[in-house]
Amino acid sequence: MTSIAPASPNGSAPHCEHADRLTPVAPRSRGCPACEAHGGVWTALRICLTCGWVACSDDSPHRHAQAHYQETDHPVAAAMGPGSTWRWCYVHERRV
Repeated sequence: MTSIAPASPNGSAPHCEHADRLTPVAPRSRGCPACEAHGGVWTALRICLTCGWVACSDDSPHRHAQAHYQETDHPVAAAMGPGSTWRWCYVHERRV
């Protein structure tokens, strides 16, 4: 008889240790400071779950959340918005 491994917290995807290390953070702003500085707009906002930095999503013209990851190596960001559970690991390039 073959045993089936239990599903990880990430569903059927391999376990993401970056999600294990998260502690609560508070947003450091209400919008993307980089976009606001030059009058840019964003489609959606992401919050860095390491430091609380808020930046525009990859769907936005300037992709400042991606730039924050490239500058800091902070691995996981979450969608800003009431009740959202969407989180992205930049290291594994997938939802967690």
